[in-house]
Amino acid sequence: MAKITMREAISQALMEEMDRDPSVFIMGEEVGVWGGSYAVTKGFYDKYGPERVKDTPIAENAILGGAIGAAMVGQRPIAELMTINFAFSAMDYIVNQAAKLHYMFGGQFTLPLVIRAVGGGGRQLGATHSQTPDAIFAHFPGLKVIAPGTPADAKGLMKAAIRSNDPVLFIEHATMYQTRGEVPDGDIVIPIGKSKVQRAGKDVTIITYSKGLELSMKAADELAKEGIEVEIVDLRCLRPLDMEPVLESFKKTNRAVVVEEGWKSYGVGSEIVARIYEEAFDYLDAPVKRVAQKEVPLPYNRTLEQAALPQVEDVIAAVKEVLK
Repeated sequence: MAKITMREAISQALMEEMDRDPSVFIMGEEVGVWGGSYAVTKGFYDKYGPERVKDTPIAENAILGGAIGAAMVGQRPIAELMTINFAFSAMDYIVNQAAKLHYMFGGQFTLPLVIRAVGGGGRQLGATHSQTPDAIFAHFPGLKVIAPGTPADAKGLMKAAIRSNDPVLFIEHATMYQTRGEVPDGDIVIPIGKSKVQRAGKDVTIITYSKGLELSMKAADELAKEGIEVEIVDLRCLRPLDMEPVLESFKKTNRAVVVEEGWKSYGVGSEIVARIYEEAFDYLDAPVKRVAQKEVPLPYNRTLEQAALPQVEDVIAAVKEVLK
């Protein structure tokens, strides 16, 4: 079992699936000759050529429109958006076409499409390039939304996404490409829509995903020094949303904290808290706390940006508050 970066894990998944299935191809801005804005597809152009690694114009509508058409006729396109913020330029294609065509046409065709998009803040890219709008896309039935927090999950879920006959939005956090973790050897495919307990504990349940997992694991290490053992449930996928491990953990600890990078209002945490209250209210020993980004457009200044983003200290404070 090798210890590799998130970037390497995603790259391995893409290459292995392209080797396995000739109908898989990649398209997007700078994915070919340049090797991708975050170097995930570095070397792909030389190996597979321009027919399977297609550099596109700076036009998200064209990228998604072309990918949807290719998927409808039996190809398996992987459309890369340089940042999830640019997905707003192609919302009609994502939520009115990709997410709905299979349903609206009575299943006469499938849409095996993967949309890779980089999300999240922390790189001083300014308010319009640093958003975490995951909840917006998870709102729409027909679109699967994946946001992994470990290299192993990134590889296994990417391979599952490529093999899926449904459209998948695969969100990669901008600051996690260098995150290292053990990745099993061989053809690992992780089922889409299965949450996972990433750390066992007995005092408080933390529900999180993506960058929030990194923050939560660091907070758990600090809390353990004080004798507080938190259990961390990683959602991994926002649609379909697997609440069973969340509820099982909550019924054991009776206390919960939800950690996300998006804004608190109308966010992923709001949905998780509502589900806990609806399905496990009798097990509640304290109000569920939410840790999220401050309700402002993310500043460019590094000090202000970090002040707006959730931090390890915020997670620790929330855990201690539900234990009062």
